[in-house]
Amino acid sequence: MWRLKIGEGGGPWMQTVSGFHGRQVWEYDPDAGTDEERSKVEQLRREFTENRFRRRESQDLLMRMQLTGQKHLHADEMGAATKIEDGDEVTEERLRESLRRALGWMSALQAEDGHWPGDFSGITYIMPFWIFALHITGSIDVVLSKEHRREICRHIYNHQNEDGGWGFNILDESAMFSTCLNYTALRLLGEVQQEENDGLAKGRAWILSHGTATAAPQWAKILLSMFGTSLNRKSNIGRGSFDLITTQYTFKLQLGGRFWCFTRITYMSIAFLYGKKFIGPITPTILELREELYSLPYVQIDWSKARNSCAKVRHHPSLTFNHYHYSINI
Repeated sequence: MWRLKIGEGGGPWMQTVSGFHGRQVWEYDPDAGTDEERSKVEQLRREFTENRFRRRESQDLLMRMQLTGQKHLHADEMGAATKIEDGDEVTEERLRESLRRALGWMSALQAEDGHWPGDFSGITYIMPFWIFALHITGSIDVVLSKEHRREICRHIYNHQNEDGGWGFNILDESAMFSTCLNYTALRLLGEVQQEENDGLAKGRAWILSHGTATAAPQWAKILLSMFGTSLNRKSNIGRGSFDLITTQYTFKLQLGGRFWCFTRITYMSIAFLYGKKFIGPITPTILELREELYSLPYVQIDWSKARNSCAKVRHHPSLTFNHYHYSINI
C-alpha cells in the first residue's frame, strides 16, 4: 500500500534550510494498511477509472483517505451537507454550519508541516521525458520498482482520451505530440498490447490515423530520434534553435537571456545531443516501436521529407513562423 511521506528526506545529495517543509514523497509498503484500507484503495482506483471521462482531473483520493484517516475527521462526522433550495432563507445557523464543515474539511487535508499537499500531474508529456531518459541510461529497472512502474502506467492509461490519444494536459483534446510520447513510454515500461480494444491498441490506432510519428512535432521527433536516426537527419532542431542558445551564452543578448527557463533547459540538452549525434541503445522494444509508430518500414522512411511534416490536428502555423522556418533551413 502506498503512503504519503511529508517533510522527510536528507543525505549528502539532498539538503535544505527549511527542514524539507512541503516535500511530498509516495513510498510503497507492501505490509501497510488493514484489509479494509486496502479494499478501499482498490475501490477508489476502480471508481476513478470508471468515471475518468466525466471527472478527468486528479482528485487526490488516496492522499485524502490517508490524511482524513490519520486525523479521525471524516465527512460523515461533520454532519450532512445542508442544501438550500431556491427561495429558502439563508439563516446565520446554516451559514455557520457550512463554514464549520468547510474549515473542518480543509483542516483535515492540511499536512503536519502546515502545507496542503496536492497532485501536480496535469501536463501529460513530462513523465515520458523522464522515462525516455531512464531508458537511454539503462536505469529503468534501477530507479523504478515494479510498483512504481505499475502506478505510472495506471496514471497514463487513466488520462488517455476516449479517442485513444493523449492531450497536452489531462483535460485537453488529443495531440500527436503527447500521444507519441505516452504510447512510447508505456512500451518502454514493458506494456504490450493484449487485445484489439485496449489502451495501447487505441493509442497506436490514433497515431497511425493522424499521419504516424513522422508527423510528430519537433520535440517528439527529437526524443524519438533515439530509435536510431541521428538528430540532424530526423528533426528540425535546425540552426535556429542552436544559434539562439549560442547567442544567449556567447553574446548575452536580451532575447536569449529572457528564454523561459524550461525552454532554455530543453534546448541546452537538445544542443548537446545534436552535437554528439547521439543515438540511444537499440533494444528489442525499440525495434518493435519502429514498426508500430510508422506506416512504412523504418528503413524506407524519407527523413528529409519527414522533417517538415506535422500532423494537421492542433497545427496552427503562422506566416511569420513559416518564413523563419524556411530561412533557417535553406
